Amino acid sequence: MLNNSQDIQALLMGPKFPDKEFIRSGATFGEVYAMAAGLRTTLAAPEYQGAAICLAVDNRAVMAAVLLAALHSSQPNGPTLLLPFALSTQALARMQQLTGFTAAICDIDRELPEGTTIIRPSSGTSADLAASAPISPQAELLRIFTGGSTGTPQIWSKTGENLFGEGFSLARHFGITEKDCIVATVPPYHIYGLLFSVILPLVSGASVIMDSPSYPGDIVEAIQQQEATILAGIPPHYRALRGKKVAGSSLRRAFSSAGMLDADDNEAFFQLNQVGIVEVYGSTETGGIATRNRSVGETSFTTFPSVSWTIKEERLCVRSSFLSPELPVAGDGFFTTGDRVEQCGTNQFMLKGRVDGVTKVGGKRVDLEEVRAIIKKVPKVSDCVVMALPDAGGREHRIVALIQGTEVDMELLRKTLAASLEFYALPRQLKTIDRIPLQANGKYDRDAIIQLLTT
Repeated sequence: MLNNSQDIQALLMGPKFPDKEFIRSGATFGEVYAMAAGLRTTLAAPEYQGAAICLAVDNRAVMAAVLLAALHSSQPNGPTLLLPFALSTQALARMQQLTGFTAAICDIDRELPEGTTIIRPSSGTSADLAASAPISPQAELLRIFTGGSTGTPQIWSKTGENLFGEGFSLARHFGITEKDCIVATVPPYHIYGLLFSVILPLVSGASVIMDSPSYPGDIVEAIQQQEATILAGIPPHYRALRGKKVAGSSLRRAFSSAGMLDADDNEAFFQLNQVGIVEVYGSTETGGIATRNRSVGETSFTTFPSVSWTIKEERLCVRSSFLSPELPVAGDGFFTTGDRVEQCGTNQFMLKGRVDGVTKVGGKRVDLEEVRAIIKKVPKVSDCVVMALPDAGGREHRIVALIQGTEVDMELLRKTLAASLEFYALPRQLKTIDRIPLQANGKYDRDAIIQLLTT
């Protein structure tokens, strides 16, 4: 393991390229650090000590400044920074109910829960920032909310070592430098977007474009106009890019995360653009674990050099400095993930599926058991099974539910689901039945259930 703590300390001393653009055609690195100094002064005020503060931000320069300010905070009872899974009114209200935050850092006007104090970024002196005493990289930096499929999203704390250490490792592993320009199709409040479009530019000196283009034409235009060298996308966006050539671009690397990338989408992108897509496998709580690049013949995943791994009872176990502090680890430091894997060669593994009920729809995490719990609370529902099935093309998943109870008020059920779930977590099919099929051992008959839901 390289000394990421030393790298973080050096980062805090000031920007290596103060006049260089952090945001392409926008804020410079020097301006980001000056904003961080102003935010540090604000967050050190007595009224924010011990307070929970929401980061209602999708401006990458502001997010970078917030993280630098948090690293510089020397207050033992400083504020707790909260990163929401979405900036919708519903998501922010839900997080406020869970945490009781009374203040939010905002880059633009947003609809926030009533009574929320708004903190606007302001500039300070970067020299004062460098002179302040930083916290230990092992101290908590922020708490990240994931999923959002129900009213109880998961919360993972991340330290400076977790996030910035991973950023430095990514920069070294993939050779990202100040000569690069990054286009990210995911916003900075998503862990993937945070790492690749905020932290990675900060630690490498690369520039990043402000927007998060999602339509294929906009993605191609952003790459071409900004002469981008790095694309950080998600599987649905690569699917949308099929048949779209980034003609004459300077793109040299493409990444995909937040879900499994379809092999045909990967091949189509490579054939048109001669750039292989590197799939990054991991999660918010574990950090990056492994990568795969099918364009060079890789069918299995290879772990990052900084990640140790083993297999116990078919489940992948990992150990690294990127693990969230609250993850339960064994005496040897390994965390057992929810993924079943098969070893392939010395340092590779093949994913075989999940052992729990978490799936992804359009790159968003959905807990199927939590969706099931909501359905079971509706009157006349005696049981239900919620599943994620591949769509007709086999490239995406759809949520479906088989409900035991023929007298269920379906209009009430749909209203209950719509009031409790984000749109991407809503079941696309709801079917009622007198009795859910069971096997002889009393377990659900999965094959029979799938047959009922697909015919």
